[in-house]
Amino acid sequence: MDKPNDNRAKFNNRRGESSRQTEREFDQAIIDIARVTRVMAGGKRMRFRACVVIGDHNGRVGNAVGKGADVTLAINKAVNKAKKHMINVPIVDETIPHRVDVKVGAAKLLIKPAPIGTGIIAGGAVRTVLDLAGVSNVVAKILGSKNKINNVNATIKALKSLKRVESKAKKADKPAEKKADAK
Repeated sequence: MDKPNDNRAKFNNRRGESSRQTEREFDQAIIDIARVTRVMAGGKRMRFRACVVIGDHNGRVGNAVGKGADVTLAINKAVNKAKKHMINVPIVDETIPHRVDVKVGAAKLLIKPAPIGTGIIAGGAVRTVLDLAGVSNVVAKILGSKNKINNVNATIKALKSLKRVESKAKKADKPAEKKADAK
């Protein structure tokens, strides 16, 4: 009787990992759910829009907006789309390497590194994105829009623009190695 169950496991596992393992790989947070109405010839047609952020708390984060006839359909579409648009965030000593100022549409955002023990000092959607990215100590301020989706997009753009800053010792070693190789 065990053999039919083994065959089912093989069918469910054709693409590699099972769906349960991929869900555990990333944590997800629903930023915004909105009911969107479209006027048609026969009346109004309602759909749902979901903004979702996913991350592994270890430097990878992604966001997306999904639309569907049902809330769960919209969330699933957004999660699948977010998995395709993941970014890597450089984290140095549990914070970001340098200050970033970003403007996306009307949303202005300021993110600054903070010393260990500060925590995440940020508002609304920005806090969620930074937490899912795995940044433990950071200070952020939303300066422009109150629109959650634009603030999430601004945060993602800010995290994309981060450059990994090398320590002074490593920078000092590199030119010496180049000179030694030239001889």
